[in-house]
Amino acid sequence: MSNEPRRAGRHFLQIPGPTPVPDRILRAMDMPVIDHRGPEFKKLGLKVLAGVKTIFKTKSPVVIYPSSGTGAWEAALLNTLSSGDKVLMYETGHFAALWKAIAVKLGLQPEFIASDWRSGADAKVIEARLRDDSGHAIKAVCVVHNETSTGATSRIDEVRQAIDAARHPALLIVDTISSLGSIDYRHDEWGVDVTVGGSQKGLMLPPGLGFNALSPKALAANKSGKLPKSYFGWEEMLASNTDGYFPYTPATNLLYGLAEAIDMLHEEGLVRVFARHDRHAEGVRRAVRAWGLEILCKDPKYYSSVLTAVVMPEGHNADNLRKAALDHFDVSLGTGLAKVAGKVFRIGHLGDTNDLTIIAALAGVEMALSLANVPHKAAGVAAAMDYFTKMAKTAAA
Repeated sequence: MSNEPRRAGRHFLQIPGPTPVPDRILRAMDMPVIDHRGPEFKKLGLKVLAGVKTIFKTKSPVVIYPSSGTGAWEAALLNTLSSGDKVLMYETGHFAALWKAIAVKLGLQPEFIASDWRSGADAKVIEARLRDDSGHAIKAVCVVHNETSTGATSRIDEVRQAIDAARHPALLIVDTISSLGSIDYRHDEWGVDVTVGGSQKGLMLPPGLGFNALSPKALAANKSGKLPKSYFGWEEMLASNTDGYFPYTPATNLLYGLAEAIDMLHEEGLVRVFARHDRHAEGVRRAVRAWGLEILCKDPKYYSSVLTAVVMPEGHNADNLRKAALDHFDVSLGTGLAKVAGKVFRIGHLGDTNDLTIIAALAGVEMALSLANVPHKAAGVAAAMDYFTKMAKTAAA
């Protein structure tokens, strides 16, 4: 038994994922494990395989892996490319860099478009590079929709338009691990070939499920791709999925939770879900500005509705602030990663949250700023409250 005294109340998990799992989903997963070859599982399998398409907004297949989002990253590359293929990637932040590292390990040749980590992918830069690739050596363009390390969201519709404008046949592969179920995303309409997703963010589930949403073009590329694959291969998975089954043991209880999460998202309505995330993000940004602090993402066009990365004043370490918030107010804030380690902290505002959740989290941050002796104005919580109150009055009217 720990010598630490028990903490009353709920922990505030305000990192940008994993997000708190709603009680309703926890109850849905609290089921006996069933025969994954039996008729009861078949009903569950068919339900989630059809339901998850509505979240990706696609009519094409969605593959569900018992894996993290990293596994889904790897699957997207393995199933569509061959050794030595050139891949164009955009350095939006730490997770884009990790995806590039996987591509290198798989024997691909990624070309990384550098950035300062303070905006989303610039579609014009992508278009210019593709126009220069007259021999079509580049086989895929990989973009992170919402960069979890920086709080910048890329415009995937513009990236699609850039590829089309360059008349380039490259596949478009997109990471939605931290945006799916939180920010508007349209796999079919935006012409995405493979969309990568994960369970532990906007879907409100524990970690453990990875997703690949496919296009007909991606399925065609799968036939010619020569990278070796077994566990992550689409072919056997899709064949088994036809009847609601999986070629190997699936994460049965997580699939129960996924079915519940899909129901919850549709009961609220995806349009309302996205609007709620937009509202919470704006409230947090108003708080940050009122504190007199800087938002890492410089261009409002790319602001994320999933998280806000906050730049610390010169001479102050973000981890000291995070420690004060956790030790004194039981609030977990996201750490700065790689290039911005110690320089930023991240406030997650995604998943099953409401206005009061955000206000409480901001109160914890504001008090922690004082305890950590970070120069600021004690006006952030009031600014967010004013905004949420104004939005509530507008909704009532």
